[in-house]
Amino acid sequence: MFLRLLYESFRRQRRRKLLAGVAILLGTTAVTAMLALATTIGDRIHQELAVYGANIVVTPQADLLDVKVGGVNLKPATGGAYLHGKDLEKLHGIFWANNITGVSPELPLVLHATLPLLDSRHSERSEESPHSAQSGDTTSQEPPAIAIDIPALGLWFNHRFASPNDMAQGKGFVTGAPALHPWWKLSGSWPSAPNEIVLGASLAKSINLDAGDTLSLPEPAWQMEAAHRPIPLEVKLKITGIVSTGDATETKALLPLETAQTFAGTPDAISRVEISARTKPEDAFARSDPDKLTGKKHDLWYCSPYANSIAYQIREAIPGANAQQVRQVEQSEGTVLSRISGLMWLISAAALLAAGFAVSAAMATAILERRAEIGLMRSLGASRSSIALLFYSETGLLAVFAGACGYLIGSSLAAWLGAKIFATGTTTFSSIHLATVLNPVLLPIVVGLAIIVAIAGSTPAIRQALRMDPSAILRADA
Repeated sequence: MFLRLLYESFRRQRRRKLLAGVAILLGTTAVTAMLALATTIGDRIHQELAVYGANIVVTPQADLLDVKVGGVNLKPATGGAYLHGKDLEKLHGIFWANNITGVSPELPLVLHATLPLLDSRHSERSEESPHSAQSGDTTSQEPPAIAIDIPALGLWFNHRFASPNDMAQGKGFVTGAPALHPWWKLSGSWPSAPNEIVLGASLAKSINLDAGDTLSLPEPAWQMEAAHRPIPLEVKLKITGIVSTGDATETKALLPLETAQTFAGTPDAISRVEISARTKPEDAFARSDPDKLTGKKHDLWYCSPYANSIAYQIREAIPGANAQQVRQVEQSEGTVLSRISGLMWLISAAALLAAGFAVSAAMATAILERRAEIGLMRSLGASRSSIALLFYSETGLLAVFAGACGYLIGSSLAAWLGAKIFATGTTTFSSIHLATVLNPVLLPIVVGLAIIVAIAGSTPAIRQALRMDPSAILRADA
């Protein structure tokens, strides 16, 4: 009998049930879209703000030491200390290793290049002395050259960063300076071989070289001494591109890190590492001193993806390293994420509240129309709890169905909004697979919220129905 009454309720009051279902559907659609975006918005904002550069910088701990004698700073300009490149593999062993999305080590050096001197006066003297060739002088007339010191920077360009085990399986990710500096504009291509180099736009203009030209350098002194050669051999580096960076990097030459280490005579040395990591917005707890925290608070701080905690783990993993967060990037990311998250919660709460009011109005109208049915059931001995169970069952079934539909529509809406708001040029809604749209974890949450909203909205009307006097209802309808 109970199931028959339930079935007849949906069959006879299709319009009322449809209105209530649509209200729940719209509310759960909005909530699903906001929750789906909220689960990925942190990573997407991190990708958008990656244009500001890395959010963690690692330098040698010895660079923080001031060496002064008589008020004179004796520390070299480069700090005189280096990190070991092989120690970067230890980043794979920290707790938040999977949150690291980009790594770019650096090694500054000076290249002693030889450039041809284009002197117009030398050309004129050569043209005014034609008899020099007639006098039997067979000495080749090579254009004079000038030695110049070029500031350079050794970098990764398209380097696969992975642990040895992941490297064997083809895992890891490609990273380097171009990945961490997406605003750099390159004319040409990045170096893909040890004998290739890229020049900054200002440097290329000052020395009058362009992509396709060759830069001549003497071989490193340590190689010359090892081979017992009194005269160094000439090393030629091919210029593969010109890069515009908008900062001091435009005055430097960029070459592969291994090549820079060879010319500097410091194998496996790096002076600075920029790291980009997905982090949790900074709050007061993130700024706590971990050495002063004890017990659960220390574990909670250590296991939270704060930039400070990731930097702390990097200092633990790499000997002699000082890792610090870049506060400008972290604060910008935290501010944007907190404001957007607040707006999402506000929209979700407003959608659920509106759905609750709509369900309450629809249920009140439905119960008003079914007064005679309620009075008849009461007069036949039906208890208040059984009548309430009937109405709550109707509302619950409606909420489950509308909530499931709202989950599907809301997930699609979230994918479309994500493709529009965080467009990457190739990401469109049609290119998003269904597996990436649907988050199964959200389904029980959304359906549960739909049931709560439906029950909360229908409770006032159901309570009013249970207070009715069955005899008065039947006399009024007689």
